[in-house]
Amino acid sequence: MRLIRVLIFVTIAWSAYWFVAGYGLRSAITGWFDQQEARGWQADFSDVATAGYPTHHMTRLNNPALADPVNGTAWSADWIEFKSPAIWPGRQVLRFADTPQRLSYFDQTSTIVADELLAELQLQPGVSLVPEKMALTAGAWSVTENTTKLASGDTLSLMMEQTPVSEAYAITARADGFTPGEKLRALMHSANSLPQSFETLELDMVTTFDKVWDRSALEDSRPQPVAIDLRLVEIKWGELRLFATGDLDVDAQGIPTGEIAVKAENWRDMIAMANAAGALPDQAVNPVTRALNFLAGLGGNPNALDLQLNFRDGFVALGPLPLGPAPRLILR
Repeated sequence: MRLIRVLIFVTIAWSAYWFVAGYGLRSAITGWFDQQEARGWQADFSDVATAGYPTHHMTRLNNPALADPVNGTAWSADWIEFKSPAIWPGRQVLRFADTPQRLSYFDQTSTIVADELLAELQLQPGVSLVPEKMALTAGAWSVTENTTKLASGDTLSLMMEQTPVSEAYAITARADGFTPGEKLRALMHSANSLPQSFETLELDMVTTFDKVWDRSALEDSRPQPVAIDLRLVEIKWGELRLFATGDLDVDAQGIPTGEIAVKAENWRDMIAMANAAGALPDQAVNPVTRALNFLAGLGGNPNALDLQLNFRDGFVALGPLPLGPAPRLILR
């Protein structure tokens, strides 16, 4: 009898905790939407529901829509679901609708469709909501614009994890079966001999920012990179191979300084693609090709290049060849 009384008490206490914590989590989510609306955003949803008793809290928002008029970005979906263990709401899993989602930047709108699109968020205890880990995974996915497919893939994996240095984050990305659409292939001037899909598309780096990522990154200003340790970029697309590794320091204006070692196979096709994409001016194609052909010959393999991208004084050069102004690395 005593055991039964204990079980009844524990059940009542846990149920009370579950409902109180669930109400608090639900209020925090809906309250965040209210706060953004008060700041001038469009931030709304049609209704909200809570489920998952007794082990989890699952809060679903139907027809959520967010739009920031300052930077021109907007997102909307049929629904989004927040799921966390009932014992610790700081580990959130966001499940997105399998139906089309719309992502806009001013007057450009893309439609995203993805199977099992999940975002995992592990937060440190506290009101600042500092993430220890952020991850995004998906099965088959596609991005279209005005019914034209821009890109698709078999799987997608993105992860950003805090290191022992609180402002530094290990960032990895991998896309299996990445397939550029016809518009993207035309922009890259890709040869018809190239296969439809990439064999490998991977990124591994550690980026140090000027402050930690927390709730202010979404509500106020974004953390800006100050140092990048590029461990590996690997791209394999048919006969094209590209590998890169190196280190960059980034100043307050977003101008990088440092070196990145690059190994490229079948580099002549890459020059044609860079020229077609506007990254390499027409007048520079022949001089660059002749110079790189000479450097490749020195390495013993005319189809492979081992060079260094040098970032100095706001400009970038490939080995001894100046390419132009360096890109500014600023998160808007």
